[in-house]
Amino acid sequence: MSNSSHPRRPICATCLRPVSTCICRWIAPVSTSVELLILQHPLEVANAKGSARLLHLSVPGSVLLTGELFDPAQLSALLHAGGRTPLLLYPDDSAAAADTASLANPAALRLVVLDGTWRKSRKMLYLNPLLQGLPRLALQRMPASHYRIRKAHAPDQLSTLEAAAYALMRLDGGEASFAPLLAALDGFVAQQAGYAGRAAPAQEFSRRAPVE
Repeated sequence: MSNSSHPRRPICATCLRPVSTCICRWIAPVSTSVELLILQHPLEVANAKGSARLLHLSVPGSVLLTGELFDPAQLSALLHAGGRTPLLLYPDDSAAAADTASLANPAALRLVVLDGTWRKSRKMLYLNPLLQGLPRLALQRMPASHYRIRKAHAPDQLSTLEAAAYALMRLDGGEASFAPLLAALDGFVAQQAGYAGRAAPAQEFSRRAPVE
């Protein structure tokens, strides 16, 4: 029998958060021809402020895989499944920028998003050569982030959900098609901000793993 004075809270089977902090009401399904692969750093899984799970639940058919160093065979299969062209959403600091012609057919693309802090995402990139070699999609001249619940070093540094939403706007359908994702993020952020004065629910979630 556990001696803990804090019984485990019931967990929502969909968003994997305590029922008291469930975010399922913010799920905003959107339709896209682009397939979405989210690679999540392990330390982000239990971060109550993370937006990747909401993104995954809002983009039908998306894949969310957690890890830092991925099995090359498994990763290659995910990247190239169905003969699609994988495209890494990441700043273009190399010669691997995607050419315009490769972006012309959304139904042939798979957008790969790294979910983690900049330091964590750089390490994921370093540890997985398959990711290093992918053509990149870089976001430029982005509006200020609405993601006020987590520290950023610049106003235009975006959450995972925001970055993916803006990338999908560019690749498939324009702003109106993916505006529901940004509205969902606003609701999620407001909910999390509401816990600031009563931190126990958020701590109950984040206590399951160390986070930065």
